[in-house]
This record gives sequence, C-alpha cells and structure tokens, in this order.
Amino acid sequence: MGPDYAWTLAPGALLSIAVAGAVYGSRWRAVRKHERRGAPALRLVAFVAGLAVALVALVSPVDRLAEQLFVMHMVQHILLLDLVPLLCILGFTRILLRPATRRVQAVERALGPLAHPAAAVVLYVAVIWLWHVPALYDATIQHDVAHVAEHLSFSLVGGLYWWHVLSPIRSRHRLRGIGPLAYMWSAKVGVGFLGVLLTFSPDVLYDVYAGKPDPWGMTPLTDQNVGGGLMAIEQAIVMGIALGWLFVRMLNESEAEDRRAERYEEGAEAV
Repeated sequence: MGPDYAWTLAPGALLSIAVAGAVYGSRWRAVRKHERRGAPALRLVAFVAGLAVALVALVSPVDRLAEQLFVMHMVQHILLLDLVPLLCILGFTRILLRPATRRVQAVERALGPLAHPAAAVVLYVAVIWLWHVPALYDATIQHDVAHVAEHLSFSLVGGLYWWHVLSPIRSRHRLRGIGPLAYMWSAKVGVGFLGVLLTFSPDVLYDVYAGKPDPWGMTPLTDQNVGGGLMAIEQAIVMGIALGWLFVRMLNESEAEDRRAERYEEGAEAV
C-alpha cells in the first residue's frame, strides 16, 4: 500500500493559526500607522512565514505522513520545535509587544527560577526525550489527544527556548557575554545525543512501526535510523548557524560597551 499524502486540515490548528495571524496583523498595522520603524515589513514577513511553517507541520501531508514514517515525524518535530517559534519570535519588536511587556515581566517574576534560561534548556531537552520514550511515542501515533499534547508541549518549550535566545523584550535573566553560546550548545548537544542514539540503534524502538511495511520502501529500522540522523544533523546545523550569529552579536555588544566606557572616561576627564 502506498503512502497517504492527504491533507489533515485539523480545525483546531487552522483556527489557532488564523487567530494568531489576525491578532498579529491588527497590532502590526496599528503600530505601522503611527511608528513605522516599530513595525518593519521584514518582521511581518518573518511572522507570516512562521505561521506558514505551522500550517505545513500541522495540516499538510506532513502531518499524515508523520503517522506512517518515523523520519517524517522527526520533520514535524523540527518544524514545531525550532522553525515555527524562531520565525514567529523574529516577527516581534519591543514596540509591537509594548502592550504586553509589563504582563510578560510580571509572569517572569511570578515564575521565579523557572524563568531562568537554564530552566528553558532543561525543559527543552527533557520534553523532547520524554516524548521519545517508546510508550509515549507510540501513544502519540495511536491517540489524537496524546498527539495534540505532544504538539502543544513542543510549541511551548520551543517558544520558551528561542525567546531567551532572541530576547525581543529585555529580560531580568538576559543572556550576556558567552552565556548565549553556552545556552545554545547545552540544549543542542542534549537533543543531538538522542538523535545519535536513534541513528545507531540496532533495534526498532517503537512498536507502532514494527512489522509494518514502510510506504517509502525502507524497513522500520532504516526509517528510525534515518529519522535519528535527521534529528542529529538538524541540531548541529541550527547550533552552528545560531552560534555564529550569537558570536557576532557578542562581539558587537562588547564593542558597544567599550565605546560607552570610552565616552564616559572622556567626559570625566573633561570635567
């Protein structure tokens, strides 16, 4: 039997994405009308791209194929954990978020240690490992409620993780210096290790695939190994790109601080 490429068109996903797009679009237009620099067109493009990727992950044939192929389930995970939150957060500016800034900061204070970047790393890695425990993974394929819970948890921890990296609002625990580099490295290595284990596993870990003919002609074990390899490679690529960007940002911040210090010293000498 060939693969099923049908669109799922899940009503809940479609409604959520439509509401997110409407709310963001309304706010972007309001800011754009009064303060053009606060709502650049590229920010709108980034947010819309994030919603488009969410549609691909949740209602396109990707969602249907994820039920049939481990490797496509990994593709879906990559989209929801990294690409969707990354693009959507890039769509924000401090001005666009201004109505919610105090609420976000209040939530941050209420969460206490849970708002620290270290907690985001632990949650990011732990949630991914948890949903790859065989019993839980099989449940996501067999039960819609478990599948939705998995998607929601991935979106939440992915959003929290990338929030600390991109910092659209100044945080009490803002990553500085080499902090962002350590933050990114620790999370991506933690997830990449899971990918390596799946790549080189000699056994099929998930009963939901065992004994079933793969619609793309791979054995269940090959499918699992390829999916694990995809996970490990994606983590390495994202980590490499992000580390390069963070390193450049760190240098720029260091130069800016040096310039401010020099101006302060010159002003003090003038007095």
